[in-house]
Amino acid sequence: MLTTTASVLVTIFYSTGMVIAVKVNGINLIYWTYPTMISAYFMLRPNTAVIINAFSLSALIFILMSQIPLLNLLTIIITFILINLFSYIFSHRTSIQHRELNLEAERDFLTRTGNRRALDAHLARYLSIADGENVSCMLLLDIDHFKRINDAFGHPFGDQVLVRICDLLRTRTRATDKIFRYGGEEFIIIAGSTNIKSAASLAEELRQLVAETTIIENYSVTISIGVTSMSHNRSVTEWLSKADEMLYLAKQSGRNLVKVAT
Repeated sequence: MLTTTASVLVTIFYSTGMVIAVKVNGINLIYWTYPTMISAYFMLRPNTAVIINAFSLSALIFILMSQIPLLNLLTIIITFILINLFSYIFSHRTSIQHRELNLEAERDFLTRTGNRRALDAHLARYLSIADGENVSCMLLLDIDHFKRINDAFGHPFGDQVLVRICDLLRTRTRATDKIFRYGGEEFIIIAGSTNIKSAASLAEELRQLVAETTIIENYSVTISIGVTSMSHNRSVTEWLSKADEMLYLAKQSGRNLVKVAT
């Protein structure tokens, strides 16, 4: 926020200086206005740069009206508009590409879920704003006997099982819920603004969905899930530890089960 404010102030400062320089020295300095306007798109977001440049252009038109013929003035105005148009398009497309690259950097290449980097960022954000009012829940799930699947059918086939299960998870989770690949065959679901009872029901629904879906012909694929609340008075490590404890209990109790921290 501080950097953005500083960039705006700096841009306004040198844009104002550009206008004053043209007013004092006349048309001879008009060519310096082009790089000045372009630089605004490197300093600021495209929409902000357009606004500042629009004010600068208005001031320049007012100054130049009495100094140059109308045809020359129109030529300068058109070139200014074109410079801003092309700069805006370039800056806007660059911003989109930057956002897409950031998204890809936080996405698991196979399952298209969030990766560990995205999980860490999400948990850090949640912890920074967590309070006693809107407590979310964490579901840690693991595919039962996944090594057997890889051994029996091969790793490429095992990868497809991961993809298929993630597709199933998406059909039962809300847009506000976040799915992350935590390990090889482990996934974490953050159920936003959800109490422990609702999270347990969601976990059971997901477990049952996977168990009843034919993912591999004539072969049973199941998941085990550990559930815990993400209360504001505990740390990220404690959330993960408690979810892992519940998952371990589910596996020790026979797998294809949901265990909930009370």
